[in-house]
Amino acid sequence: MPKRGLLQAGEKVQFTDRKGKRITDQLSTGGSTQTEHGLIMHDDIIGGAEGVVVTTRTASREAQINEVHPERDANKPWKASRAIGGWQYAVMRPRLADYVLSMPRGAQIMYPKDIAQVIQLGDIRKGMHVLESGAGSGAMSINLLDAVGEQGHVTTIEMRSEFAHVARANAALYFNEEPRWWDVLEGDFDSVAATLEAHSFDRVMLDMLDPWNRLEQAWRVMAPGGVVVAYVTTTTQMSRMAEALRQSQHWTEPDIHESLERSWKAQGLAVRPDHQMIGHTGFLVISRAMAEGFDALRKRERPAKNAVTDIDDLTAEQREAQLEELELRDISDRKLRKVLRDLDHQVASLHRGA
Repeated sequence: MPKRGLLQAGEKVQFTDRKGKRITDQLSTGGSTQTEHGLIMHDDIIGGAEGVVVTTRTASREAQINEVHPERDANKPWKASRAIGGWQYAVMRPRLADYVLSMPRGAQIMYPKDIAQVIQLGDIRKGMHVLESGAGSGAMSINLLDAVGEQGHVTTIEMRSEFAHVARANAALYFNEEPRWWDVLEGDFDSVAATLEAHSFDRVMLDMLDPWNRLEQAWRVMAPGGVVVAYVTTTTQMSRMAEALRQSQHWTEPDIHESLERSWKAQGLAVRPDHQMIGHTGFLVISRAMAEGFDALRKRERPAKNAVTDIDDLTAEQREAQLEELELRDISDRKLRKVLRDLDHQVASLHRGA
């Protein structure tokens, strides 16, 4: 549901200057946005279109003193008498990714790159019913609500009432009202999920410390063929989740993904990647629900050496035997003759060249 038309009081807007610095603020009649280069008057914007350029009003430096750290300007008396203003900003409605990164946070949010993968790999589409564990600050919730649309429904289970409040407020600001296709239920996941109808959800999103302990209820409320997506941040969490899915015969072999993000600069012939990038933020562990009465199919493969056993637990004889197993196999005579011919040819060519 894209927002179009003239900008109205109460809307969130994004101001971007020529250096790419962004400021997100809520428009209010008679209000203003303080910048490093003067004041943006909201009345200059309300009733206008997106894509316009607004110029900051001239103001004394005294009006721009850092309220949080005023001591930073204490030894700079010239700033108090310097007039600033005349700086230009482009005015746009924020994209969903911009809104998520700028909104007030009660808990750490998922990065847009991970959220996008959840929507794509979790196959979350319009009209679906999605169960989410953990509202946090509402970043994932807002994206889920946007993905399923008013034809679908999102149910979020949040243990902490203050996080639920933050998520509701952020969603209401984004959609201009609290979405009607959203239920926020407070309590622990297992207790609340136990009250929900069996096989009533198409997708389940788990963003919590121990998602492997929630698989029983997740499968109970999931429709056969549904997708579960777990977001975890450490390798130990990722490993435990993957093994729990395998041990339970209700879930298919898990897929594990990690996304890295790097932006580029392109100025004429100077094309290069940025020096900084968004590296590891978390892992996505994805699996699908089997129908009742059917076990997941597992690939029959020989487990890798030391996949389970710690080498420090082996005896000296066992360690020696294992090292012998890891030695390179003898090369065949045919392969050896070919290698020698190739090497002799290359050495002869080297001497000829000398």
